[in-house]
Parts: sequence; structure tokens; C-alpha cells
Amino acid sequence: MTHPWITACYAVDSALSKITEADAKKLTHLNVSFGHVVDDAIRIGHLKQLDRLPALKAFNPELAIVLSVGGWGAGGFSEAAATADGRRLMAESAVQALRDHPFDGIDIDWEYPSYSAASIASSPDDKTNFTLLLKALREALDREGAARGRHYSLTIAAGADQYFIDGTEMREAQKYLDFIMLMTYDMRGGFQTFTGHHTNLFTPTGDLFRISADASVRMFAQAGVPREKIVIGGAFYSRMWKDVPERNNGLYQMTAGTGGYGPDFTQLTAEYIDKNGYVRHWDDEAKAPYLFNGNTFISYDDEQSLRCKCEYVKTGKLAGIMFWEYSLDTTNRLLNAVHETYIELASED
Repeated sequence: MTHPWITACYAVDSALSKITEADAKKLTHLNVSFGHVVDDAIRIGHLKQLDRLPALKAFNPELAIVLSVGGWGAGGFSEAAATADGRRLMAESAVQALRDHPFDGIDIDWEYPSYSAASIASSPDDKTNFTLLLKALREALDREGAARGRHYSLTIAAGADQYFIDGTEMREAQKYLDFIMLMTYDMRGGFQTFTGHHTNLFTPTGDLFRISADASVRMFAQAGVPREKIVIGGAFYSRMWKDVPERNNGLYQMTAGTGGYGPDFTQLTAEYIDKNGYVRHWDDEAKAPYLFNGNTFISYDDEQSLRCKCEYVKTGKLAGIMFWEYSLDTTNRLLNAVHETYIELASED
């Protein structure tokens, strides 16, 4: 079937064998995570299940399988982007990966240009070098695509807040990209001791941190990214704060520690959502669910919040939705919610 909007899924190497035929048919893009940059070149020798890709293509011939390069704490980008030779080597290695495996494109997940928050190298020159790197990749992919009579996609995963815009030249960079995947999750958690939503659609009243998927979309659009190139993110996992004051159902409370990773959606369904003392609440302003048991606060995405995101994609004329990460929801409820909502929305046109 032809999908009216992008449904993209990140999947780690170990998850590739778990992707079912039914799920493959619900996706438009599968981002295989992660290739790494070593000595200015993309390396994928550590990925052990790439022989699974032809079967996934057989399940859904329209599925675009993309090699995602990077991830949190994965370095090598700043060094490779810093010189013409480094950019050329990285582009050549990207093309080689396309020749060796049935990939349909490359996704760059540099977290983040101009910043060393993930303990990787960075430089003020990353701002312009990022654009030059994408240009080199785009030109190399286009040459290879022309030789094969096809198009190879080039995308990025982008941090959702102003820092990413400040550290890059998005107005120029987007010219080389098919679309930009906004990581509209982890928008709070590891750096904040103030509870709240980590993957909310809208910015609610009373939240000190003003980021949301909607705020991120507006930032990137204002920075020169066409809305039709923007993909927003959903989370198949949660963020959790402990020792939370028993006020306002735990929402917007100061805590002693930051919000660490919480249970994935499989675990949430089995042990947490309206179970074992945890009560599900819905923030209709943020369009986001959360759990509280009197002490522990959990922020996550569920079917209701993902439906709201899909509706936002349609009304906002965005490219689609993506999520991290496939293996974190073995119930299939979240992918099904996205798929079914898209079908309903398409039928209304």
C-alpha cells in the first residue's frame, strides 16, 4: 500500500530478526541503528543481522531501509567533517555500504554538532562543517543513484530544541536532506530534576521547560526547514523520577535526582499502567499520559498520545512520525495505533 505519511522506525541490530511481516508492512522507513564513524569512515562490521534485510524487503518491497550512523555517545563526526578528505572518505564509505547491502539511504545521527554533551569531540567549526559533510554525502549518493537509476535518501536525526539550531545551519543543511527527524523525546529527563513530560506534543501551562514537539516544529520551520520535510518522534520507552513530592499527581515537582530511563512500553503495559499502585493520568493540554504512585513519576507515549501526534502531522502538513525503538514494544500496540490512525486520517480526505 502507499502510505500518505512517513512511519519510520529505528531498530537496533538485535531487533532486526524480530520485525514481523505484519509490522514491516506498516512501516515506510526502517532505520538500522547504528553504523559508527571510525577514522573518518562509516563502519558497519559490528552489525551482525544485516543478512536479515532482504527478508524485510521481501515482506514489504516499498520499505525504505536506511543505515543510521551515530547515536548518543558515538563520535568521529567532528573529526571527519573538519577536512575535505575526511568528508570525502565518509561519503565514499556511505556509498560502499549502499553497494554491499540493500540500504536505500543514509541517516546521520550526530549528537550533536558543536556540542560535546555526549563526551565526543566538537568544534565551533562544526556549524559550517556539518553542512559541508551533508553536501558531500548528498553529492556522493546522487552520483551512485544516477549510475543505478534511482534515488538514495539522506536524512538526519536532530535534537529537538534550540541548541541544535544554534549549532548548525539548518536553512542551508536542509537543502541536502530528504527530511529531518526531530527527536521529540528525551526532551526532559537526564538533565532535569523537575518532573514533566519527555515526549509531549504541546507545551502546557505551568511547565518551566517550554519544549514540546509543537515548539520544536515551530523552531525548525522558523530556522528554514520546510514543514513537509519534518518528521516528529514518538517514544516506545519512558522517563522516570523517584522520590517525587505527592503533589499535583507528581507533575512539575522538584526531585533530588534527574529523570533516568524508565520501563519500556512492554514493561509499562505488564506492570505499571494502572497496576501495582501506579495510576495513569492524562494531560489534555500537553496531549501526554503519565503515571504516578505517590512517589515515582513516569512520562511516556501511549496509543492516545501517538494518535494526537498523527493528527498533528496531518493538520500541520508534516512529513510523518518516527519512533525509538522497535524492540521496546512487543505488544505492537503503539505501531498499530500509528498505522490505524493514519488509515483513518487518509480515509477522511
